[in-house]
Amino acid sequence: MAEQMVVVVETEPDAINIRLLEERLYEFNVEATGIADGKSFGLFLREPSGTMIGVAYGWTWGGTCHLRYLFVPADRRNQGHGTRLMQAVEDEARLRRCGQIVVETHDFQAPGFYRKLGFDVTGVVEGYPRGHRYLTLVKPLPGAEPQDRSQSTIVRPSIAAVAGSTRRTRANLAVSVAMAT
Repeated sequence: MAEQMVVVVETEPDAINIRLLEERLYEFNVEATGIADGKSFGLFLREPSGTMIGVAYGWTWGGTCHLRYLFVPADRRNQGHGTRLMQAVEDEARLRRCGQIVVETHDFQAPGFYRKLGFDVTGVVEGYPRGHRYLTLVKPLPGAEPQDRSQSTIVRPSIAAVAGSTRRTRANLAVSVAMAT
């Protein structure tokens, strides 16, 4: 008799398993669309001493820049650091010939910040979390025409390389944190 498969709930999933999931989803997406130009980015705002005071993380794929995380600590906000990081994100998106930037944020995080930078709300999930809203915002990048890179090859770190790394790239696929200013 064949053994039955079981679903195992892990509250702290292993980074290797998450990376494998991401790789498989990316492979599926490439196969389904023929677009193979996916590339991550991390932008770090540092003091002269090297201390990190802000970070933006995301990826570009298929002519779109997806900003997954933008963070500036509370004591460093309202000093232009978030705007400086967002300008760097926009510059990188244009270099990669993206026609738009997409970001998600909660209503208690930074929607006003993104609106000031030219983003428009295109989607809303009510009640996530309870009593709040989850927003999708998009900013068009006129003049940055998407480039056809469907035949390009993307070099990604192997699962073994990720296993040896102490850094985590995408900590949580289900929840987006986009705090800024």
